[in-house]
Amino acid sequence: MIEKHEVHQEIRQYILEATLSNKNDIQDETLLFEQGFFDSMGLLFLVDFIRDTFDIDTKDDELIVENFESINCIVAFVIRNLELKKIGESIIYQE
Repeated sequence: MIEKHEVHQEIRQYILEATLSNKNDIQDETLLFEQGFFDSMGLLFLVDFIRDTFDIDTKDDELIVENFESINCIVAFVIRNLELKKIGESIIYQE
């Protein structure tokens, strides 16, 4: 299972590279969309990155500000989905 700090590092690194930002420009609570680091196209690329990196499919009803407004929110979203996925897999294996 991937650890929270690993998820954080992956997400942070992706965001810094995608926005061509210096590591000091974006903090964990920086509002990425509100401050202009991401737009709707950036969100689509971020969702693709999450799918490819963490094997998480983001559903339409999960595309809300609360899940993607900052690095901390994105990390929490990924961790929550990884935990749900793990629970789902354990249920399948128990049947």
